[in-house]
Amino acid sequence: QVQLLESGGGSVQTGGSLRLSCAASGRTVSTMGWFRQAPGKEREGVAVITNLLGRPYYADSVKGRFTISQDRAKNTVFLQMNSLYPEDTAMYYCAAGPWTDSAYVFSSDRYNFWGQGTQVTVSS
Repeated sequence: QVQLLESGGGSVQTGGSLRLSCAASGRTVSTMGWFRQAPGKEREGVAVITNLLGRPYYADSVKGRFTISQDRAKNTVFLQMNSLYPEDTAMYYCAAGPWTDSAYVFSSDRYNFWGQGTQVTVSS
């Protein structure tokens, strides 16, 4: 089993920044990342990183604004979110799972483990 502990959510104004953290315990996983779900919308992938190569993947909506990184020694991933917009408001979930083909990194069914979520609210 893998436990995921998220932190770092909060409320900011448009243009602000937040940094999310997700620490995994239990065992090393191959892929970790962040998904988000806004009220009335489906869960969507935001950013994912592979453990071995540290290769990042980003949703088009966050490219150039968000950066995912990892501390492999601590089995922790981070999501630095800059230039936040109100449409970034959502519950952000950390996800972890096995190696996944790049075509499916944003498919939520590829991930076995999920955190409880941390709320990000961006006001205009």
